[in-house]
Amino acid sequence: MATLKTWISASRLRTLPLSISGALVGSSYAYFLGFFDGLIFTLIILTTLSFQILSNLANDYGDGIKGTDNHSRIGPERAIQSGAVTPKQMRLAVILNTLISIGLAIALIWFSFGVTHLITSIIFLILGGLSIWAAISYTVGNAAYGYRALGDLMVFLFFGLLSVFGTFFLFSKQIDIRLLLPASAVGLLSAAVLNLNNMRDLESDKKSNKYTLAAYMGLKNSKIYHFLLILSAIGLMIAFQSIMSFSYLMLFSWVAFAPLLIHLKIVYGIKNPKRFDPHLKLVALSTFAMSLLFASVLVIEQLQQLS
Repeated sequence: MATLKTWISASRLRTLPLSISGALVGSSYAYFLGFFDGLIFTLIILTTLSFQILSNLANDYGDGIKGTDNHSRIGPERAIQSGAVTPKQMRLAVILNTLISIGLAIALIWFSFGVTHLITSIIFLILGGLSIWAAISYTVGNAAYGYRALGDLMVFLFFGLLSVFGTFFLFSKQIDIRLLLPASAVGLLSAAVLNLNNMRDLESDKKSNKYTLAAYMGLKNSKIYHFLLILSAIGLMIAFQSIMSFSYLMLFSWVAFAPLLIHLKIVYGIKNPKRFDPHLKLVALSTFAMSLLFASVLVIEQLQQLS
């Protein structure tokens, strides 16, 4: 029987801060404009975390039963790969977490829209269903999109656009097109984390017939792509902050850009794939820090206006 420590490890806690980055951006912008609800915010965070844990468990299951997680893989040993969890146990964990995710999503939609916005509720139920499908289908099934070089696109859509726009809409019941800039920035940085993962596992993935975007592009072009992702994200955040005319306090959020720029210099010279692994955490935490600093400044500015 797998221990609690094993299941915590399988949940990959280091991925969780990145998963709520978009929710922080969308929620803080809603707060800044006068739309906020503490219960909805709590449910957004819990639902997002549940989706991410579901994705992590499903990835362990999908790659585990396909043999992609093997001795040639560089990253941290997965639960099924190590033998600590059987495929049957992991499948049950995926099913249980799916039910939890569904329950949280329904609660979130109910408290956000009630019975007065039926069509909107149905749309968000569909979006919630698509999020659960995306979490599972990255590696699970014969048509797993992570094996067809579609992971980067899906991460951009779900971690970036849907997370930021969806979160803001849950509070405000409206769409602000200006959010396209920070939403794209979070999505691009999330894709950069996945690209690092795929550059690290490039050779072992190809041996297992897992063709990621990095596998198709090769290491050299993947590094160029990586530079474009991060520099574009930084540019989009600066552009958004400029057009919104926030106070100079917003410059503090730029602190998170420094480790990303240093990271790019280091990544450029990496030849040993093992050296990519610690940079996954660096980019993920830098994205979270950027979102948290951005959110903190917006909350401070709104509190100053109210005082």
